[in-house]
Amino acid sequence: MANDSRSTYDLYAIGNALVDSEYEVTDAQLQAMGVDKRHMTLIDSARRAQLLDQLQNMGSRRTGGGSAGNTVVALAQLGGKAFYSCRVADDELGAFYTQDLIANGVATNLTQNAPSPGQTGSCMVMVTPDAERSMSTFLGATAELDHTALHKQAIAKSRIYYMEGYLAASPTGLQAALQGRQIAKEAGVALATTLSDVSMINFCRPGLDAMVGEGLDYLFCNEEEAQVWCNSQDLQTISQQLSQLARTVCLTRGPQGCVVIEGAQQTIVPAAPVKSLDTNGAGDMFAGAFMYAVTQGHSHTQAAWLANQTAAQVVSQYGNRLTLDAMGSIKARFEQQVIA
Repeated sequence: MANDSRSTYDLYAIGNALVDSEYEVTDAQLQAMGVDKRHMTLIDSARRAQLLDQLQNMGSRRTGGGSAGNTVVALAQLGGKAFYSCRVADDELGAFYTQDLIANGVATNLTQNAPSPGQTGSCMVMVTPDAERSMSTFLGATAELDHTALHKQAIAKSRIYYMEGYLAASPTGLQAALQGRQIAKEAGVALATTLSDVSMINFCRPGLDAMVGEGLDYLFCNEEEAQVWCNSQDLQTISQQLSQLARTVCLTRGPQGCVVIEGAQQTIVPAAPVKSLDTNGAGDMFAGAFMYAVTQGHSHTQAAWLANQTAAQVVSQYGNRLTLDAMGSIKARFEQQVIA
């Protein structure tokens, strides 16, 4: 993608605003709490209170989260310009989330729209010793995300419009994402989404189908999501099916790196070898780094290299975000490789 000087933002995203609390647990603890391993489960306030009670004696790390929120922060940390549309409540977590976006240089509707009463969305991320993350998500205020969060001019002046796949579970959020999609399409802005989680494919497939619509420019998914979407474990079958959905498909495969699918062409980009501690945020980071690189005029193979490097760094630590210093170090290596 060429770098269009008329654009104000490299990326405009819409998604759920969630504050993450991450816990290190054993498989036995996960089972005792009745948490579905490796996947995201939506919970209500009563279930949230029950889980918090079971986790009360365990330390946690609190960070800004939400899938697309992680993605826009990653892009901004690398030097890109991002706008994020979301919804928080008028509470301490909402203030924390808003300040986190601002601190990371992300423009947002939250500085222009008054927060609503209620509770800001939150996500309990439980990480087991095998590095897998299991998420229990209380949507809170983000369940009410709607078209009022959209900023039409910002969408029209962006290079890529990105819809978080988790919005398929929210009627008003999905409607807002699709309204933004139409604005972006009419303005000639590239369209992107992520399949987000197997639970979204199993239970909210019509919403994801609507996001894909008649086709996207970029689609992000991991291997398990792709297998469930295509009802196949054969990479060739999967590639053929996914290539019908988007011009460029990024299929991430953990330690095997990723496959960039463009029509009949497949490009395998190897992963950076690391010891995996926590997979939380890896896919979000991949998408943010990839879209940063393509909006700066780099090739899709170069973009996938950068995305693999940043995602590897995330899984080698606990937590869904990297520090500015860590991102700067990876970016410097990327720029040296591009020059070379």
